[in-house]
Amino acid sequence: MTTASDTAGILIVDDMEENLVALEAVLGSLSHRVVRARSGEEALKAMLREEFAVVLIDVLMPGMNGFETAANIKGLDQTKDVPIILLTGASVDPNYAYRGYTVGAADFLIKPFDPWLLRTKVNVFLELHRKNQQLAAQADQLKRLLTSENRPGGEPAGTAPGGTRGAQEGEEPATVASGTPEAGPGEERRLTDITAQLAELELLLRDARGTDQSNLADRVAELERSVGRLMTSRGG
Repeated sequence: MTTASDTAGILIVDDMEENLVALEAVLGSLSHRVVRARSGEEALKAMLREEFAVVLIDVLMPGMNGFETAANIKGLDQTKDVPIILLTGASVDPNYAYRGYTVGAADFLIKPFDPWLLRTKVNVFLELHRKNQQLAAQADQLKRLLTSENRPGGEPAGTAPGGTRGAQEGEEPATVASGTPEAGPGEERRLTDITAQLAELELLLRDARGTDQSNLADRVAELERSVGRLMTSRGG
């Protein structure tokens, strides 16, 4: 099945044809779509139409320059989390790198750059995007599982208020048609705790650029184990 991380491409932004051709030649071996944009305005339109894992922007462009393009990308909710690599020539203001980082660029390379180095840096962001998508999918799957199990009010679906279905005093507590027993206070606390952890994990995923990926993966795995234990106890 094709995932979002498989379809996310690489956007290259430069007003000069020869630079675009050179970037395509360097990045072509990474097996990801490489999309061109000849201006900052064109880049913004492309990013609003489709998803990109990383953007490479030339600093010195007519009209909207690279710094302004990067700032606009970071100013939009839909594109603010996409990492940006700024590219510029060797004979430039030494403060360009500082300006690049202040507008939100993740990296800054000076031309002529080593093709291997550029591929390596871009590949890091591609892999980061893939892992973020994978972690987000796992968190979403856990949330759906918890939503289906944790009914409003802590009662299984189909039960009357109090979880009795009109049962007489002394009868066994009612269960749902599937035979799943009603959740007790301890289970509800565990569900609440797991749900809170998922909410925190979602916040981390939204700002995952500076987050330890292995730590997020460990937390997802722990939540999966917690849900598994909970489902086992409820099924018993």
